[in-house]
Amino acid sequence: MDMVVKTASFGISGIDGYLVEVEAAAVKGFPRIDLVGLPDAAVKESKDRVTNALSSCGLTIPESHITFNLAPADIKKEGPIYDLPIAVNLMRLGGTIRVEPKDCAFVGELSLNGEVRGVNGVLPMTIKARELGYRRMFVPLSNSAEAAVVDGIEIYAVKDILALRDMLNGLVPLVPVKPAQTKKHAENGFVPDFSQVKGQYEAKRALEIAAAGSHNILLIGPPGSGKSMLAKRIPSILPDMSFEEMIETTKIHSIAGSLHSDGLIDVRPFRSPHHSVTAVGLGGGGSNGIRPGEVSLAHNGVLFLDELPEFMRSALEVLRQPIEDSRITISRAGQSCTYPCSIMVVAAMNPCPCGYFGDDTHRCTCSQHKIRSYLNKISGPLLDRFDIHIEVPPVKFDELRSDEVAECSAEIKKRVDAAREIQRERFKNSKTTSNSRINAAELSKFCLIDKEAENVLRSAFEKLSMTARAYDRVLKVARTIADLDQSVVIRSYHVLEAVQYRSLDRKYWNA
Repeated sequence: MDMVVKTASFGISGIDGYLVEVEAAAVKGFPRIDLVGLPDAAVKESKDRVTNALSSCGLTIPESHITFNLAPADIKKEGPIYDLPIAVNLMRLGGTIRVEPKDCAFVGELSLNGEVRGVNGVLPMTIKARELGYRRMFVPLSNSAEAAVVDGIEIYAVKDILALRDMLNGLVPLVPVKPAQTKKHAENGFVPDFSQVKGQYEAKRALEIAAAGSHNILLIGPPGSGKSMLAKRIPSILPDMSFEEMIETTKIHSIAGSLHSDGLIDVRPFRSPHHSVTAVGLGGGGSNGIRPGEVSLAHNGVLFLDELPEFMRSALEVLRQPIEDSRITISRAGQSCTYPCSIMVVAAMNPCPCGYFGDDTHRCTCSQHKIRSYLNKISGPLLDRFDIHIEVPPVKFDELRSDEVAECSAEIKKRVDAAREIQRERFKNSKTTSNSRINAAELSKFCLIDKEAENVLRSAFEKLSMTARAYDRVLKVARTIADLDQSVVIRSYHVLEAVQYRSLDRKYWNA
């Protein structure tokens, strides 16, 4: 029996994996198992899960004093992911596994009957294993599809520890998992398309501009006007995801344990949390370790906040910095993790508690005090972070009954893709990715305006009492409108259209 054995595994820090060497030493003494290396409660319980699993499968457990060390010992280890490497070490010490698994890494949770259960974060662990030169990765069967998307490392799906024993001892051939073919799909086979939306031409135009420049947008209108319907169709006009975006997005969902598809996430996320969501649910964190929140799960996609004023003020304020920085840092009791959150925020709200302020077809029953109190639930700094505010009026009867075929998402997407291609060329030598991300130092360089446009912008700034941030937003939206128009210079009519998407500030918040 070997006195000291070592097996490679991995942990998660932020959205990246890190190497954890699971060492085991057996010495003469009263049979017991100790775990060291800053294990949390779930890791400490591994010894009970593993020993019961081995016993139920009829495998030998060494009758020695065995100490497991999870190195590096100064980083807290969390979760049940180390069950499998601990079991491998016990089987090696007991002589059940007769070979040393070189260049191999193991992750997985064991049930009491020896089955291997899925764990969170397998994709980033696999990527790190490949980077460190490991040639084989043994993972739970349910995690094999996500791990197999990583090139340069062989993935082996493990159903139970008896199968693992036979694989390592060479009793069964090692057949690596093949990566699944990615297929774009929608839930329930229904693909929301803008051709299904009657009327709302101004709102569709605003959403096209928002998609073309990745601008945050606020939809304001009475109940039943189609705000949610419009928002749910935004992903259909966004550019296709790059492979790098797919990998990063899938990593976040893998860590959060919300990965339900086979292989990579290849459709931009659309997250729509209920307005009762807490600050932790929206931003991330939690009592059982730091986990990504909705703002990170929407990374490279859309975060839709319906009934915006109904959200808790504390939850909404969490959004302010992530919207600006495209990342969120969560700190908890000696731990700190940073998750990416490059998102397009889409919000919808009624103009007042009853929903009919400014509506010609319904009488508003709210007092001015109630209207102001309702709207003041949204702070000015958060409101400033929405580049576009658009009014969504009720659809008229004639528009609903019209036989006119509305423009489909595919046609709108062509224009959006063309505008994004202009932006990729414009920003190829900078860290900026879209017009909405232009920083203050780049405004004068990338947002060239003619004299007439400058006069229009000055007049709007003074009449609407814009903040400096609102001014920047107007300029960025005008830049996107010019890109859709294939214009290098921002013209006066581009500025005029951009300004009208801020005029709702005056109409509602000064009501």
